[in-house]
Amino acid sequence: MVLIDKRKFAVLLLVWAAVISPVAPAMVGTWLNHSDNSHALLVPLISMYFVWIKREELGRIEISGSAVGGLFLAGTLVVYLVSLVGGIAVFARLMIVFSLLGLLWSCMGRQVVRVLAFPLGFLVFMVPVPDSVLGMVSFPLQLLATKIAGGVIQFCSIPVYREGNMLYFVHTQLEVAEACSGIRSIMALTMLSVIFAHLSGNGWWRKALLIVSAIPIAMLANILRVSGTGILAHFFGNKVARGFLHEFSGLAVFVFGLVLLFLVFNLLNRIGNSNPRPGS
Repeated sequence: MVLIDKRKFAVLLLVWAAVISPVAPAMVGTWLNHSDNSHALLVPLISMYFVWIKREELGRIEISGSAVGGLFLAGTLVVYLVSLVGGIAVFARLMIVFSLLGLLWSCMGRQVVRVLAFPLGFLVFMVPVPDSVLGMVSFPLQLLATKIAGGVIQFCSIPVYREGNMLYFVHTQLEVAEACSGIRSIMALTMLSVIFAHLSGNGWWRKALLIVSAIPIAMLANILRVSGTGILAHFFGNKVARGFLHEFSGLAVFVFGLVLLFLVFNLLNRIGNSNPRPGS
């Protein structure tokens, strides 16, 4: 058993921070300048909160070093350096999370990592999704949202012609842009669904169902947004798709999706609590 005092661990943390410094500023810049990744700004704060609520449990753990953790740390740093030299940003950024896990594992032991498994794993959400992946996913979502929204608008007895991601009305037209694909809501609601699943005391399949439900909920909310914008564009012109109303509708739709996700969370909790325990 190898013990490490707080000062040595603090020094190691500073060394670790210096090692990841070449990629961290660019990642933070992506959070601030790319709306699809703006939710990542909250991830470190949420992780720190979950670490804080585990403080009493952590205080009861006997701290011990781990050779296996040291090997894991070395492996993550090798992958980090290779990714950094090779310009593979997503892997270099992921290694920030895994190297931190390895540092804690090697210095404090497996039990600490086990207790902090969720806040450490949750940090993966702070890694921006590559633009190439976003492009492959967002365009099909654009087409799907445009197609379904066009059907909803026609159901409301409003004449509309759809071509690709464009909706043509009698006096105006509306483009369902990449920002309206719903990918932003999918990413944010998926992150929140993971938090809800962690807080849920039910079985793994209910947790998985809650997380998976975030995707159709976000898609439904976005389709309602596009449909509503199209109906307003028919009556008031395409100016409604820009400016304050556009931003407000995005916020309102996200809140709507969050409410639906919370309802699913409560429903699954009730189902779990209503199941009789074995032997009762």
